[in-house]
Amino acid sequence: MPDNRYEKTPRPGQEHFVAPPEAVQVGVVDAVNASDTPSSLWSDAWRDMRHRPLFWVSAALILFVVLMATVPGLFTSTSPTECHLEDSLGGPAAGHIFGFDRQGCDIYARAIHGARASVTVGVLATTFVVVLGTLIGSIAGYFGGWVDTVLSRFTDIFFAVPFVLAAIVIMSLLQNRNEIVVAVVLSVFGWTSIARITRGAVLGVKNNEFVTAAKALGMGRLAILGKHVLPNAAAPIIVYATVALGTFIVAEATLSFLGIGLPTSTVSWGGDLSKAQTSIRVAPQIMIYPATALALTVLSFIMMGDVVRDALDPKARKR
Repeated sequence: MPDNRYEKTPRPGQEHFVAPPEAVQVGVVDAVNASDTPSSLWSDAWRDMRHRPLFWVSAALILFVVLMATVPGLFTSTSPTECHLEDSLGGPAAGHIFGFDRQGCDIYARAIHGARASVTVGVLATTFVVVLGTLIGSIAGYFGGWVDTVLSRFTDIFFAVPFVLAAIVIMSLLQNRNEIVVAVVLSVFGWTSIARITRGAVLGVKNNEFVTAAKALGMGRLAILGKHVLPNAAAPIIVYATVALGTFIVAEATLSFLGIGLPTSTVSWGGDLSKAQTSIRVAPQIMIYPATALALTVLSFIMMGDVVRDALDPKARKR
């Protein structure tokens, strides 16, 4: 019989419930699991970004630029092509806070409407580059062997060609130029960096345990690449795409400034900077305002890229 010498019988009115040891253990395990539940990379990144002032500053600037590009009527009702020579090089006036350029066009209206062409080229070129570079880099990194060798040497050939110089040569040969043409030309020689980044990210992921488990379950190689490898290698791709968007906006402005980008009939920051060269001494505001709009736009995407990079980099979070 069990020894009950040390058990005390509670007096009437002092009864209390004692939980079984099994229930106590289950409760402790549940509490530990609830507190130690691992979070995803993206939730950790969002938690880190939303506490950084630089993220909100860059996000506000990007939102402002996107609104200018999509709905310029929110900021001005003046047409950028409505010009009067009698207002040539005129200073600020009522309804024209930035003054007029040499053709008598409203500088403020052209600065607002110029965002559409630059942002359109930047978004299209970034999309083309991400799709092409990710496709080539992921196939090279995942399949390896002779496939990796061929695609890597193919990438090196394009990487050896100067990006802006190649775009200048090709654009000078084209007669009909628009946003899509400029974006395609820029993406033809701009995909090599993201292909290398994607290849390195895929090489670091393809030997993980979850990929081995997917192979053991009989999944095809392309299915594993699309469902398991690429989603886990997407962080550096997203970081590069954020910064590259600003780079392509600058590239479009450079081509338009040289007169081989968008046609003069299209309102763009690069085109306005090109026209302002002849009047910069007598009316510097003609160049200052579109240059400031271009610089702030590019700076906002660069700052956002830095924030995203720090948030998605586990080593940076540990530091």
